[in-house]
Amino acid sequence: MSFADEILKYPAEQIHEQMANTSGLRVEQALDAERLTPQDYLALLSPAALDYLEPMAQRAHQVTRQRFGNIIQLYTPLYLSNECSNGCKYCGFNASNKIPRATLTFDQIEKEAQIIHDYGFRAILLLTGEHSKMDDNSYLAQAVERIKPLFSSISIEVYPMDTDGYQKMVAAGVDGLTLYQETYDPVLYEQLHPYGKKRDYRYRLEAPDRAGEAGLRRIGVGALLGLGPFESEAFYTGLHAYYLAHRYWRSHVSISFPRIRPADGGFAPINPVNDKQLVQAVCASRLLIPDAALFLSTRESSKFRDSLMPLGITHMSAGSCTAPGGHADEGKNKEQFVIDDDRSPEQMSEVIRAKGYEAVWKDWDTAFLNASSM
Repeated sequence: MSFADEILKYPAEQIHEQMANTSGLRVEQALDAERLTPQDYLALLSPAALDYLEPMAQRAHQVTRQRFGNIIQLYTPLYLSNECSNGCKYCGFNASNKIPRATLTFDQIEKEAQIIHDYGFRAILLLTGEHSKMDDNSYLAQAVERIKPLFSSISIEVYPMDTDGYQKMVAAGVDGLTLYQETYDPVLYEQLHPYGKKRDYRYRLEAPDRAGEAGLRRIGVGALLGLGPFESEAFYTGLHAYYLAHRYWRSHVSISFPRIRPADGGFAPINPVNDKQLVQAVCASRLLIPDAALFLSTRESSKFRDSLMPLGITHMSAGSCTAPGGHADEGKNKEQFVIDDDRSPEQMSEVIRAKGYEAVWKDWDTAFLNASSM
């Protein structure tokens, strides 16, 4: 059994009908629950719950402080390649887009990594498109081996792999995975992915299961908000994380909340998600899985990101560039999408301190694994 089987228990039509019929009393019951069930989570994502954002936010803040203290963990992405063979209609790396393409050499990767290290980061996220150059995972494994002396935590946000591929990543030094399903609607998924390996909905959906089987320390999920309807996409994202947290209890689960940003190709959101809905998703996710790491990237504005710090967010990116080689040469290669919050890592750290939080640059070290095995 995988999440592809679990999701079938919750048909989208049924989800939307239940949300539409959710009452204020049902929302209050969910808010009072000591441990939320998926049905409680559904209630907190319903339109009726928008009238309860303040008590949701207060409880989410309380739970987050209890579980995580007053820290915000910082990380930054390093784009290794924008070469891709997929036709994802919403992505700037779409193989049909006529943009300059580049895959960094290992020397270039190390140069980028050193710059990021010098900023103060000890947690990094590696990203790449899906291309034949990546077929045997050797490029990515060698990149990890090259930079791991600089970082205590290396995560990947790349194409889905089989279990052996994820085991190869673990052996190389990867400890975290982020993989957006993009949309949990299989019909819409097919429409948005007209060609390429990514067209296989189920293979992507089951990738976090394979990562759990491979023993990755952290597994992160998310939907690209703005594709499918907010209510069902947010529900399935939380349900996915809830499933992973129970099935692969040795791994830490994280949830990301990416909204579509402008990119080459001019794709416009199909179902735009407003700020209130995003706040609703963050708070509901915190209450559903109190120990989940919640990520918010530089896709969002500085003002909005600052306002979400007390509501459950535990990890924030800073100093981001979505083009390969962007840190060293200011991104002459085309970016995947346009970021919104362009504050430097130092500026971000200062804002976090001003908000009464502590900016953490390192929260994990592979030495912990060695110590636990002694």
